[in-house]
Amino acid sequence: MSGISIVTRRFCVNTRVVTIRYMDYDRQVPYRIFRFVSPVSGRPMQSTVNRIDKPLQWLLGQAGPARPWIFLSVFLGAANGLLLIIQARCVARIIHETVMDGLHVNDRWPLFALVLVIYGARAALGWGRERAGFEAGARVCEQIRIALVERITRLGPAYTARSKTGALTSTVMEQVEGLHGFFAHYLPQLALSVAVPGAMLAIVFPISWAAGGVLLITAPLIPFFMILVGMGAESISQQHFQALARMSGHFYDMLQGLGTLKLLNRCREEETTVAEISDGYRKKTMSVLRIAFLSSAVMEFFSSISIALVAMYLGMSYLGYLEFGAWGNALTLESGIFILLLAPDFYFPLRELGAHYHVRAEAMGAVQEIQNILSKTVHNPPVDTTAFTSPQPVHIRFENLHLTYDGGARRALNGINFELKPGEHVALAGASGSGKTSVVNLLLGFVHPDKGRIFINDTFLETVPPESWRRHLAWIGQSPVLLHGSVLENIRMGRPEASFSDISGAAEAAGVLKFTEKLPDGLDTKVGEQGYGLSRGQAQRVALARAFLKDAPILLLDEPTAGLDMENEFLIMEAMEKLSMGRTVLLLTHRLKGLKNTDRILVMAHGEIVQQGLWSELSEIDGEFRRLLTRGVEA
Repeated sequence: MSGISIVTRRFCVNTRVVTIRYMDYDRQVPYRIFRFVSPVSGRPMQSTVNRIDKPLQWLLGQAGPARPWIFLSVFLGAANGLLLIIQARCVARIIHETVMDGLHVNDRWPLFALVLVIYGARAALGWGRERAGFEAGARVCEQIRIALVERITRLGPAYTARSKTGALTSTVMEQVEGLHGFFAHYLPQLALSVAVPGAMLAIVFPISWAAGGVLLITAPLIPFFMILVGMGAESISQQHFQALARMSGHFYDMLQGLGTLKLLNRCREEETTVAEISDGYRKKTMSVLRIAFLSSAVMEFFSSISIALVAMYLGMSYLGYLEFGAWGNALTLESGIFILLLAPDFYFPLRELGAHYHVRAEAMGAVQEIQNILSKTVHNPPVDTTAFTSPQPVHIRFENLHLTYDGGARRALNGINFELKPGEHVALAGASGSGKTSVVNLLLGFVHPDKGRIFINDTFLETVPPESWRRHLAWIGQSPVLLHGSVLENIRMGRPEASFSDISGAAEAAGVLKFTEKLPDGLDTKVGEQGYGLSRGQAQRVALARAFLKDAPILLLDEPTAGLDMENEFLIMEAMEKLSMGRTVLLLTHRLKGLKNTDRILVMAHGEIVQQGLWSELSEIDGEFRRLLTRGVEA
């Protein structure tokens, strides 16, 4: 933003911590500290981005970990330019002494050897420069990807549920990769386009002020027209990335719903839609390439005209038509050839900058979607750095909880008050949209209340480190999530340091061994994404085994038997009864007849608790519970 000045930007990158410091002069805030912690540390990103900076300023602000590599790239490029000047001088002297002094070519072998050495050295410097540029871009992209993943993780399921997975993936992968060239090529070339031509002018002017003047006057034309041609490239690149995000999101949704599309016989229409989106992306891509090729053509045209002017001046000077421009001295063949050899290389850094200008535009276009994620407000209350431990059983208390979504437009909870005592089994019942899932999301820390507090043993939950608190929780939802890997690896997620015997015990308790014994690789059987290769009931048993392995004192169950057949439902219920023994349980369910053995039932409607009590009490009196029971309404 216009009011932000970068004072220091310090990065401590050891795959764990990145610290950024800003100065905001307009608001007189001394420092704004952003802290990113990599997933290796297992700690959340302590960061807040309150507003979106201008794309170019934001890009320059990310260059911290790349600075050493950018400086190395510039140094190697400058050394290459210096060797180029020496090479031109050697070639010019060889030609002059051979043609004008009549020396034999064999007598010039030291200069020939020097030219060959310079060629080899320039090749090595070019390789080193490309390597340094790659490292610069890679380190920045790694840092930004870590920041994006950390931010998405902290925003949690409440944010990802409202976002398209394909679009988020496109931002983290393709759009971050679009920043690579800005740090790998554009920034180093920006410095070299000043340093190398400046050094050449400093050498040419003492020989001929006329030739140096031609170079000096024509040099600004190249960046001027480069900017003129590329003025619309930023918006075109931005549209290109937006089209890519839309295409990725739509294609991912289509793959997820392919079975439904085939059953409804809508595949042909979807093919047409995908073709139209792909064609739109093709047009955006060609627009970007059109700008890139046009800018390169303009650079080549003006550099060729400028070189021709220098060659014309030198030719007319040798023919005797021009007798000025050499400080009163006659131009020698060596001097003229030297200047003529330098002229193309004088414009080369500027032409290369023009060729990389579309990389700048591409990066500027990619920044918006990245900033849109990083600028999302993250609830960041004061957190005690000490881990939550309690010698006594955990007592949970909800006090006057209010929660809204969509900026207050949609109310979810309206003054919830209840307690969850140690070892108590409590059920939340209510129609769909009554607020049951919001209560669980608050307890898990995925969302935060607009008003009210949650206390655990008289400690304010929001002051407890989330990782420390979640160690006390085991959660089983309606749709079990299994990642690509073996059954054993998916169970081990409950406690990564667990031994094989502990994992086997948890698998046996959850009934996993009953079906893995029939599989060729047993617990080592590979499953695909979303549990592909296992039935819904088998995947739910794997999720239940994770809860057994975690052995947490508090168990959160969100419709764990929804959509299961009678056999799997019986197996899951039997295993959950064993898991629930001696634990605090909060159960969300629509199977009201299965709540007879719970210690307490809380009935929710319109974000409020309208009834609470035992099954025997609630089923005998008029109210929401009896209405749900009578109508068989599913929660």
